[in-house]
Amino acid sequence: MSDLTIRTDGLAGRITLNRAQALNALTWEMCLEIETALTMWQGDPTVKLVIIDGAGERAFCSGGDITQMYASGQRGDLDYGRRFWRDEYRLNRKIFLYPKPIVTFLHGFTMGGGVGVGCHASHRIVCDTSRIAMPECSIGLVPDVGGSLMLALAPGRLGEFLGVTGDRMDAADAIHAGFADSFIAQDGWDALKTQLAETGDPEVIAPYVTPAPESRLALWQAEIDANFAGDTLGDIYRAWPADPGPAVTHAQTLMARNAPFAMTCAVEIIHRVRNGMRIENALDQEFRYTFRCVEQGDFIEGIRAAIIDRDRTPRWQHGSWQDVRTLDVTRMLMPLGKDALQWEDAA
Repeated sequence: MSDLTIRTDGLAGRITLNRAQALNALTWEMCLEIETALTMWQGDPTVKLVIIDGAGERAFCSGGDITQMYASGQRGDLDYGRRFWRDEYRLNRKIFLYPKPIVTFLHGFTMGGGVGVGCHASHRIVCDTSRIAMPECSIGLVPDVGGSLMLALAPGRLGEFLGVTGDRMDAADAIHAGFADSFIAQDGWDALKTQLAETGDPEVIAPYVTPAPESRLALWQAEIDANFAGDTLGDIYRAWPADPGPAVTHAQTLMARNAPFAMTCAVEIIHRVRNGMRIENALDQEFRYTFRCVEQGDFIEGIRAAIIDRDRTPRWQHGSWQDVRTLDVTRMLMPLGKDALQWEDAA
């Protein structure tokens, strides 16, 4: 069975992620096939919009399939991951800049690489089961696939909060944070997809939309803004009150399990992207980290603890945020020169 179902349906190009048993985790081959389909439909006047959804009940896309990353890293192969990320990031940019509407249906888990496919679309639909997150710091990575741009664009300091905690957003949170657009009950999705394919017009979405429940993150916004505004991760930690509210208390629990170096770099990347709000800038900053992350070490250890051995006890290179040197962050995020991402149609 193919990992993707790609077809045309009326006036729509349709892509279904078809690895339900693996929570539709994204492989390198899937990235290339999605890109090929989008390129083909971009020049096809009979395709008016694109619909992307996921098979099964549990996930739109739980993230990238990183087991091969671990295997290649164990062999000392630094090129496998770098090639994968180059191709994946090119796809993320294509989705973000695509000239035709892309409608994504984000049920269940949409995380990491799934955010890169689902949340850069022009019309992003969520439901009661939606759980959206950028949990990369928990495996020694940073929010990538263009996610740093979404975090930089989030209201107030939500970007820093979500980036360093990996907190899971429900539908209302995702809409509040700018990762989704419309709340539609899942039992109406099939009818909507049929109508989208028949009309080729995303305006048909509007009658299906209902108000989302109240957002927890919206309720926490003032506390998050007050406590995640530091220039560095250290500034954020040092600013926390002795008697924290619910947002900081929740963050403390989540951040305790994450890689201190990754969280420090994530804050720096989000701030850099906020000073240059372009998808290319976001992907460039992220690639500086991912290009070096297999050699740096925390990423491979993070995969081991979470996916391979599943002992959930990663041995990070830094014991705490206080052990991370500014120089280490600077070196990790230095420009890549000839190895930097290249955009064939960049101005």
